[in-house]
Amino acid sequence: MTQLALNLGQQTKLTVLTGDCAQLLPSLETESIQCCVTSPPYWGLRDYDHPNQIGAEPSPEQYVQNLVDIFRLVRKTLRPEGTLWLNVGDGYARNGGTGKCGPNAVVGNTKKLIQKRNCKVPEVWGLKDRDLMGLPWRVAFALQADGWILRSKITWIKKTAMPESVKNRPTNATEEIFLFAKSPNYYYNAQAVRQDTGANLRNYWMLGPDPGNHGHPAAFPRELARRCILLGSRVGDVVLDPFGGSGTTGIVANEVNRHAILIELNNSYADCARDRGDDVTA
Repeated sequence: MTQLALNLGQQTKLTVLTGDCAQLLPSLETESIQCCVTSPPYWGLRDYDHPNQIGAEPSPEQYVQNLVDIFRLVRKTLRPEGTLWLNVGDGYARNGGTGKCGPNAVVGNTKKLIQKRNCKVPEVWGLKDRDLMGLPWRVAFALQADGWILRSKITWIKKTAMPESVKNRPTNATEEIFLFAKSPNYYYNAQAVRQDTGANLRNYWMLGPDPGNHGHPAAFPRELARRCILLGSRVGDVVLDPFGGSGTTGIVANEVNRHAILIELNNSYADCARDRGDDVTA
């Protein structure tokens, strides 16, 4: 497959590729990306209305393996000092039930019942009814075993958490962000983002949602992307998001004078990302 070599000039550039990232990642130039900031679809949580979507696997075990395969391709695109900033969500093993929130909910963007397989406890990992599956850490350990260096776990504390009607556990209000490095000598700019006191940045980030999500049901906050990009790249570097969604990573990368490559399976989200990119550069 011919590799895509970007012609990067002085002006920051946003490139949006539409298609399956597993097929398109090999087309990117080897060791051309400084950092990857991404959040793949969570397993069994939302329907992104595409037959090849990640998150629609018949088991969480296959979901983890598919992510390992994809991020192995991402690692080839990274420079030796490159980093991966990965947000992955969790879910519960369930036997039956639907609701307005959680793994068996009806999603607002498609009005479709979320993957019905999640109404039955998956026959992997010894899961039992109502078990928290621990998917973020299962993905992290699998990536670590595949060669990534796991450097940090950041807890994203949501200022506005999704309401849950549960009465037998606390409401979920956090998610995990993992920092992986390709090699021990990776780039990390500790001065780029500091605490308000000037101290070193802590590994918990309290962030609120952005106003509007541009039609995407799971856009992460711009400030989350901004911190990862500033910490993991320099002005003029290239930032990658293989699950581009509505383009938040790319838009923020351009705003802080980085180039960006987004890959998005869904045509409507890819078009949204391009439109938002045009607004930034207009």
